[in-house]
Amino acid sequence: VVFCWIFNMEKYWPAVCGLIFTLGAVVRFNIAFAADVASTKPGLCPRRQWSSGLCAELCSNDSDCPGEEKCCSNGCGHQCTAPYKVKLGRCGPPQGTPMCAEFCYHDGDCPGEQKCCRTTCGHACSEPC
Repeated sequence: VVFCWIFNMEKYWPAVCGLIFTLGAVVRFNIAFAADVASTKPGLCPRRQWSSGLCAELCSNDSDCPGEEKCCSNGCGHQCTAPYKVKLGRCGPPQGTPMCAEFCYHDGDCPGEQKCCRTTCGHACSEPC
């Protein structure tokens, strides 16, 4: 009986090997995919500033960055950056400023409860409404 089973297995051996190979590939893919998902931290990368950053790859994924920082494009390479944060409240009507400038790029750039709000010529931190 064992001889018959071995004999019949030889007939199916290529299919068994193919199945084992495919199963191994699927398991490796799922492990790699899970590792990639696990290395992604919550939050979004802030919009890029007008100037280009350092043209170097200082990180390759979020797990390379300390704390809550994310690996974000800086316009030329990648670097660890505080994630984009949206604070509670809303911005009031644009306020006039003495000069056109971008004092902030997102709420996370502003202290305390302040939000990054549009001015008549750029963005600045201000108290929410």
